[in-house]
Amino acid sequence: MRRYVRRVNYYETDKMGVVHHSNYIRYFEEARTYFMEAAGYDYPRLEREGIMSPVISVECQYKKPVRYGDTVNIDVYLVSMTRFRCVFRYEVTDAATGERRSTGKSEHCFLNESGGIVNIERDKPEFFRVFSGEVDG
Repeated sequence: MRRYVRRVNYYETDKMGVVHHSNYIRYFEEARTYFMEAAGYDYPRLEREGIMSPVISVECQYKKPVRYGDTVNIDVYLVSMTRFRCVFRYEVTDAATGERRSTGKSEHCFLNESGGIVNIERDKPEFFRVFSGEVDG
């Protein structure tokens, strides 16, 4: 698990000062990028090595609204890592109170630059080793 801390900006909210639902998916992406950097194998490196990791599904359950000025903790868990896919889970909590605001999940596959499926364990063993060691339900 890695924790990403983020303060909500005004432009991310609607007229009521509540974070627009689409921004949670962006928060997940920011947290996932942070997770990869902290693990020592970031997206830019993966892409320089010819591997893309697109989102193939994403979910978000909204529990309580996040508002302008709030600071949230986004805990990121790598739930599974296989030769062809990985799954991340996210928990968004209020940094001050610990109250859960949302939960989510994203699933990713591995593709080469031509869009073909990649066996990440065979083709990028270092990446597979690093991230297999990060799996945490």
